[in-house]
Amino acid sequence: MNTSYLFLAAGFEEIEALTAVDVLRRAGIPVKTVSITESLQVTGAHGITVKADVLYDNTLFDAPEWLILPGGLPGADNLYDFAPLHGLLENQAASKNGRIAAICAAPGVVLGQMGLLKGVKATCYPGFEEKMEGAEAVTAPVVTDGKFVTGNGPANALRWSLEIVRQTLGEQSAQEVGSGMLYYRETPVDYNFG
Repeated sequence: MNTSYLFLAAGFEEIEALTAVDVLRRAGIPVKTVSITESLQVTGAHGITVKADVLYDNTLFDAPEWLILPGGLPGADNLYDFAPLHGLLENQAASKNGRIAAICAAPGVVLGQMGLLKGVKATCYPGFEEKMEGAEAVTAPVVTDGKFVTGNGPANALRWSLEIVRQTLGEQSAQEVGSGMLYYRETPVDYNFG
């Protein structure tokens, strides 16, 4: 399994970023946090500073398993404004096996404004739907369509992260990781469209 990368920009949503990294690592999925700034130290939207694993400029992204975008403001805007990330996301979207996960503002602010969600069912933080250009906006906590997994916000960061695990390793692995964290879905709901 190839390495996945989660991108940290100043103002990222801490719950979304750290939940994803924690859950993927619990599942045994290799994931690195990537600072798009000039420093490994990146401060989130709520003043929590995290030390990234690597700097974007020093990283060779060789056939990533997942590219993962937490939301938060101005984090999502900073991700969108970071031009080098555009090419990486476009290549991932066009690749045969590469997948992309985004949550909160990031599906609209980053993927939508880049035109990567055209014809894709997706969710985002309420109010950002108009930025998901060409997407079919779905009101759901987590939506999977093809190579995209989108989530609507911080309260659903765990569900979104477990869906990334499910898409990578299957339902049993996702259930095992979720059960180990005492996460139980009351009613199984499948928002998988692709």
